[in-house]
Amino acid sequence: MELDAVNYNIIRQLREGRKSSKAIADNLGVSHNTIRRRIEKLTQKGILEISGLIDTDNLPNHMLAIVGVNLRTRDLTKRAQEIGELKGVISAGVVTGRYDVIVLIMLNNENDLLKFHTKEMPKIKDVTFTETFVMYKNVNWKVPYVF
Repeated sequence: MELDAVNYNIIRQLREGRKSSKAIADNLGVSHNTIRRRIEKLTQKGILEISGLIDTDNLPNHMLAIVGVNLRTRDLTKRAQEIGELKGVISAGVVTGRYDVIVLIMLNNENDLLKFHTKEMPKIKDVTFTETFVMYKNVNWKVPYVF
C-alpha cells in the first residue's frame, strides 16, 4: 500500500488517542468517509493499530525495563519473535550495535525482574548474556498493558 500525506496525517492525528474520524476529517479538510475508509485500509494492511496506551509511572507497582540480549545464533529474527512471546514483553527488535535484540518489558509485583530472568528468559535458546536497564522514571513512554 502506497502511503500519501493524508495517510501520514491520519496516523499523526490518531497519536492523540480518542479522536473521531469526523474531527480528523475537519482538521485535514477531507470527507469523513475518506478518513473512515483510509483508517480501515491502514489497519487491514497492518500499518496502523489503534490501542490504548498506559503510563506505567501512574500505575502502582509497575515499571518498565529494557533488556539487551546477545545471542549465539544468527537466526536473530526467530529469537526476537520468541522473546516477544515471553510474559511481560511489550516489544522486541533486532538491532545493530553491542546487542542482537533489544527488549522492552513491563514489570509488576507478579512479574518482577527476578522472575523474568529466571523463568522467562531461560525459555530462549542461544542467549549468551543480557544487560538490563530498569527505567525508574519514564518520560513520554506510553505502552500497551501486557498483563
